[in-house]
Amino acid sequence: MASKEATVNIINRKASFNYFISDTWEAGIVLTGTEIKAVREGKANLTDAYCIFKNDDLWIKNLHISAYDNGGYSNHPPRRERKLLLHRYQLRRLMSKLKEKGVTLIPVRLYTTERGFAKLELGLAKGKKMFDKRDSIKEAEAKREVGRAMKRS
Repeated sequence: MASKEATVNIINRKASFNYFISDTWEAGIVLTGTEIKAVREGKANLTDAYCIFKNDDLWIKNLHISAYDNGGYSNHPPRRERKLLLHRYQLRRLMSKLKEKGVTLIPVRLYTTERGFAKLELGLAKGKKMFDKRDSIKEAEAKREVGRAMKRS
């Protein structure tokens, strides 16, 4: 029996800083062989990625998955569009929510399951203003300071 692989957990840290994330969904992602191998090595970047609808299907753009080292001639382009897999009722619900002004769908986390499948956690996001970002920074610094005070005592 094969040993269980360590699950990959790639987080989009900029998402929580730049956006208020209200709802999250778990979506499968269609990858080629070299892409899933690169993801299992942790070579993916979610920073500039976003989701769009094309012909009633959900696609992710600007998800950077680095080329697999042993890929050879069959390697993939790093920033190609990839299809996301959701149920039809979830897609309809997302389409209706994305029609609101200022709402977008961004990837929050990319991870692999115990079975080795790549999953993407999507968040329904609304942009933060500059003063909201300053408040987030102040809260993070306060938590850090409390943590340091607890370690000292």
